[in-house]
Amino acid sequence: MTNPQLIGSIEGLEEGGKGLRFDLRDRKGEVIPAFAVHYDYQFFAYLNRCGHIAVPLDYMPGEFFSDDGQTLICSTHGAEYAPDTGACLGG
Repeated sequence: MTNPQLIGSIEGLEEGGKGLRFDLRDRKGEVIPAFAVHYDYQFFAYLNRCGHIAVPLDYMPGEFFSDDGQTLICSTHGAEYAPDTGACLGG
């Protein structure tokens, strides 16, 4: 990583709770929405889009987790993703 960028404080990221939304820029300068979450005592960051269709995952700003805080869930069609790998678990 050649240009590190501060995206926010981890103090507000609770285990299985609300995520931190931020933007990345690709090589063309286009904005790409992303987010970070706290899960299993670690922090993970992903692009904020479903792997199946190009829509954001969160149903409300920063709300990525299922009700039990164990999976990330697509607000549009319910696909579930592992918070620690980003792998699709179904949906």
